[in-house]
Amino acid sequence: MTTRSLDRPLPGGTVTFLFTDIEGSTRLLQGLGPRYDELLEEHRRLIREAVTAEGGHEVNTEGDAFFIVFASAPRAIVAAVAAQRALGAFAWPADGVLRVRMGLHTGEGTPIAGDYVGLDVHRAARICAAAHGGQVLVSHSTRALVEGALPPGVTLRGLGERRLKDLLRPEHLFQVVAPDLPADFPPLRTLDRAPNNLPTQLTSFIGRQRELTEARRLLGGTRLLTLTGPGGTGKTRLALQLGVEVIDSFPDGVFFVGLAPIADPELVPSTIGQALGLQEASGRAQIDHLVEFLGERRLLLILDNFEQILSAAPFVSRLLRGTPNIKIVVTTRAALHVYGEQEFPVPPLALPDLKHLPSLESLSQYEAVALFIQRAMAAKPDFAVTNENAPAIAEITSRLDGLPLAIELAAARVKLLPPQALLARLSRRLSLLSAGSRDLPTRQQALRDAIAWSCDLLDEPSKRLMGRVSVFVGGCTLEEAEAVCGPAAELGRDVLDGLAALADHSLLRHEEVAGEPRFSMLETIREFAAERLEASGEASTIRRRHTATFLALAEAAAPRLVRPEAPGWLDRLEREHDNLRAAIGWALEQGDAETALRLGAALWRFWQMRGHVHEGRERLRAVLAMPDARQASAYPAAVEAAGGIAYWQGDFEGARAYYEEQLAIARAAGRPADVAGALYNLAFTHIVPQTGIDVGRAQLEEALALYAQLGDKTGIAKVHWGMASAAFANHPDTALGHLEVCIPIFRELQDRFGLAWALHSAGLARMQRRELDAARAVFTEALRLFADARDVSGIAGLLQDFSNLALLEGDVRRAARLHGGTAGVANTGGADLKAFFETMERWRVGDVALDKAALAADIEAGRAMSAEELVAYALQPAAKAPAGEEPR
Repeated sequence: MTTRSLDRPLPGGTVTFLFTDIEGSTRLLQGLGPRYDELLEEHRRLIREAVTAEGGHEVNTEGDAFFIVFASAPRAIVAAVAAQRALGAFAWPADGVLRVRMGLHTGEGTPIAGDYVGLDVHRAARICAAAHGGQVLVSHSTRALVEGALPPGVTLRGLGERRLKDLLRPEHLFQVVAPDLPADFPPLRTLDRAPNNLPTQLTSFIGRQRELTEARRLLGGTRLLTLTGPGGTGKTRLALQLGVEVIDSFPDGVFFVGLAPIADPELVPSTIGQALGLQEASGRAQIDHLVEFLGERRLLLILDNFEQILSAAPFVSRLLRGTPNIKIVVTTRAALHVYGEQEFPVPPLALPDLKHLPSLESLSQYEAVALFIQRAMAAKPDFAVTNENAPAIAEITSRLDGLPLAIELAAARVKLLPPQALLARLSRRLSLLSAGSRDLPTRQQALRDAIAWSCDLLDEPSKRLMGRVSVFVGGCTLEEAEAVCGPAAELGRDVLDGLAALADHSLLRHEEVAGEPRFSMLETIREFAAERLEASGEASTIRRRHTATFLALAEAAAPRLVRPEAPGWLDRLEREHDNLRAAIGWALEQGDAETALRLGAALWRFWQMRGHVHEGRERLRAVLAMPDARQASAYPAAVEAAGGIAYWQGDFEGARAYYEEQLAIARAAGRPADVAGALYNLAFTHIVPQTGIDVGRAQLEEALALYAQLGDKTGIAKVHWGMASAAFANHPDTALGHLEVCIPIFRELQDRFGLAWALHSAGLARMQRRELDAARAVFTEALRLFADARDVSGIAGLLQDFSNLALLEGDVRRAARLHGGTAGVANTGGADLKAFFETMERWRVGDVALDKAALAADIEAGRAMSAEELVAYALQPAAKAPAGEEPR
């Protein structure tokens, strides 16, 4: 789609919309090949000249279609007639005559970011779609404004009330009749061309073009298409619009059969017969009567809400076998599982990325946002999208999972609540959205009812399982579900079978992640299920199991985060981060200090490596402040974790305070291993900021003696790395001596975390000695180790190393980009590492400095690169300086 940039502002208020479209454009493109583009441009030129002459505003073009707006309805008619005359007079080639259909409609137009939205825009587009090439159609509202102001010789011919393909109210259409233009055309392309009972809709169909195209393609290759999805997904609306789009393929009609009111499967044949106007035959089975009536007819049936009568699925098969030309579209939350069925899961509406919101002009192109805007304007005609409320609208649609029913209910609230206020109240979305339109079916009067209607059809064990699954935030594996929701004897059914049943009923989503099944609920459904769990009286028991399950996961992962298997465990913790947050939250709510402290102690390294240090700091602060925290056995480990997080934030004073407390506890308890660990930690708070290198070195020497007594090889290797960190700036040879001790130990123990940081230190020492090739070699190994684990802090540190290396090599622009990338990566994903790396930068670069003011553009370019791009960029071979030239 192309939007023309015009100097004049788009008109608002009462405006006339003109849509144009080339008839048979696909056939012309296939027949003409490259010549079609030349003809298309001529067509555009002719239309633009006519439109510009009458003051029209070209809103946008899409393919061979125009969307134009006029402040004056009479001038819109003049422009349309002039355009048709120019097109008719043009010397088109014999095999490339372009015939353009046009539709005009007058209504209320509110320009939003260079475009228009609303029912009147959709109505104008549908009027155009009903016309034939060379024909100009106008609505009743346009006719009322131009009557008495038509150009000489131009008249309007009434065509009667017609149902357009938007399924809204019928429209009285008129055809423009003018000298030199064709006046006779085939019947209009409206729903009246074929028998149907498609119900009139009160709102327009928004978006879903991709799903509509795919559903139409699937229907072309099957006789039974089943649209599946949870309540509120928009299955019915999509099925209706699909019926509209394919109606020309079914000369005997498209018929909608609403099955929601019935619960007896035996009533399905008679319900279909009633929709077709077929009287029941006494003395014979209704299914036989129905099959005989349909016979050879070419007809489409839309069976809506089949879920509560799934046992009637064999009847559908019987109907298809007995009628060779019938096709059926079914909407249901569970597939029918009959031969020949083609299932099409209906996804939520497309959503913008909240982390990277598009411009105001692009935001309304997202289906969920467009739906919200249109429904909001219907509730509050003066509603407008602004720079102030656009972020709130985007987040509302995201919080509601892109579910059309939920979005429509939310948008209706803008009459009383602006988007910002509505967003603030969405924490209890189900109760807020409880007052739906009273003329909807009972099950759709509220989002709660839409979900409840689906849930109440489950058997008791499935209802119980649905409630229990709601404790998982962000989904779960089968193993986790069995641990929390079972055992089968208590639940009343096997957990796996129950999960499959919930997924089959569209109340649970199933996907394969990392080679194993993962189950999740749309958040809106999960909140409803959680309320049911609370009402059941077993919420405390299930949440306690959930917390215990994820505590076990965190503690199993912790020692593995420095091993070769670290990437897989880190990824798993990332997938379960929402569940881990929920577990900590539950422990805090219950005052369970031991569990909360154990979770914090087990997770701190994950928070540091994956860039969640700010969150980790806050959570550890909360658990350490619990009333019974100091009496818990996990308190010292949590204090050490808090010190680690503070250290990586560059808060060395805060880290020192935590580590001094850790040391005091360890000395009082008389535990040498804990004393050594605390001394090792404490030393870095003096060495890194260079506030007391001698103090830090003394603490490391005491720790080394203790580790040697204990025979702790890991501890010994860590201390030698610490010694190297204290020495490399002024004594790189001494540093390399320590690293020659620790690096082989880290390799032997497969401690990838310790190895990567030791290699980093080796590179720094090599840079001090100006052994740049050797520095690059060890930096490369270290960066690859960190990149494999997606260790945010490690990646950021090595990017800064490569920046310093490029500076010494004389490639200042590369150095600037990598420096900017360090800052960008260090503050991604909730990380807060900027202070830490600014501190480290001061003593890494030695006597070589980066002119940041002169290289600001390169620094910003690096900041804009992704971590993956920066890693690849850093690992590129260095550009060599010309022979005999010293590095700058």
